[in-house]
Amino acid sequence: MAMQTVDVPTARTVPLAIHPSPSHLEDGYPMTALPKPNSLNTITDPEANNVDPAEEPLTPFLKLKLASAAFAFFTAGVNDGSLGALVPYILHTYGISTGSIAILFACAFAGWAVAAVVAGISRAKLGSGGVLMLGALLQVLTHVLRVWTPPFALFAVTFFLAAVGAAFQDAQANAFVATVKSAHRWLGAIHASYGAGCVVGPLVAAAIASNRPGQWALFYGFAIGIAGLNMGLVTLAFWEDATFGKKAVDESGEESEEEAQGSFGKAWVEMRETAAQKEVWLLSIFYFFYLGLGITLGGWLVEYLVTARHGELSKVGYFSTILSVGTTLGRLILVEPTHRFGERRMLLIYSVLCFGLQIVSWRVNSIAATAVCATLMSFFLGPFFAAGMTTGKMLIPPAKLAPSLGIIFVVAQAGGAVFPAATGVIAAKAGVGVLQPMMVGLIVGMAISWACVPKPQTKED
Repeated sequence: MAMQTVDVPTARTVPLAIHPSPSHLEDGYPMTALPKPNSLNTITDPEANNVDPAEEPLTPFLKLKLASAAFAFFTAGVNDGSLGALVPYILHTYGISTGSIAILFACAFAGWAVAAVVAGISRAKLGSGGVLMLGALLQVLTHVLRVWTPPFALFAVTFFLAAVGAAFQDAQANAFVATVKSAHRWLGAIHASYGAGCVVGPLVAAAIASNRPGQWALFYGFAIGIAGLNMGLVTLAFWEDATFGKKAVDESGEESEEEAQGSFGKAWVEMRETAAQKEVWLLSIFYFFYLGLGITLGGWLVEYLVTARHGELSKVGYFSTILSVGTTLGRLILVEPTHRFGERRMLLIYSVLCFGLQIVSWRVNSIAATAVCATLMSFFLGPFFAAGMTTGKMLIPPAKLAPSLGIIFVVAQAGGAVFPAATGVIAAKAGVGVLQPMMVGLIVGMAISWACVPKPQTKED
């Protein structure tokens, strides 16, 4: 049988590939459908190679929304951060013991719990923008009630109102920012804004209270201005996302199926489906310990330095501010390396470092040593919140993210209420030195709970 010869084109004889113009392409083979080389979907290790999908570009209006979300967190930080600096003055003015401070934390927790229950109905009736505006309004009302030094019972109720307002804003703002391109950076930025508020709040509170101990509530006049500005920004940025009772319609202009079921039924189904997700509860337990750790440290450090380390209140009253500076810097500086090398492993490393610093703070009887260790701890704890949100974004379906954050935040605030309150109750009998072993236990609990959070799997864009 004769061998058939085949002419093999050489490099010099291969004709150049000539592609027809897009108008001549057949409809069945659009160029946009061709796979791209080195597609992001080929990444197999999302922990070490975190890549965000190509979301919409940052338009000026989107930047306004991000700025509003950041300022909402700044407003919450001003409120939360000021309490630690004001605790000694609150105790003196109302003539209460440290154990009574637990009432304030309990009211705050009740507010977060109520917000989680009514969040679904609120979104159905008001829309995400309306919920943000309602949260801002409640925070304005909170400070208006506080500024005239009301009776302690009413003062405690304001913590309930502030918590509901913060819960509404936090859940919606986090869910919105998680959808933006390079979300891990923006989440770090908005949570750094919270840290900045925790810097400004105690600074202003300590300055006013130390100069006018009998009129420390004047600080809330400053807080009214911040909350009012927050209300204006939220209204301007998210007005189009508010429905205020309008019926939701789908893209075809027809009434959506969810709306047809009724707001209460929709909210109940949404809550039930959200609560069935294991990832939501594992993240909730992590935040339970994390927020309990941060609020316990910030709320009791000044009292600990005055009572156990014999510091002067006028000099150590600013230490809660220094903690917030550390947290803010951590959220700005550590967010990128934490995301690049993997949230899971980096948060475990930070937890080990915090454990070592806490042991040094406990065993070395020095105001300076306690302050330095606490500040470094706050720095390493800085990226934890944004890292948890980034992980949650990959674990939780987008449609369930906002209601999931409602559950996560209420459990987190339970930790932020239970542990500071327990510290106060125990300190009333055993002394404020109980803060140190409490901190060690919280660090260990936080690290173990984070290790139990599932590792995110690669998701297709």
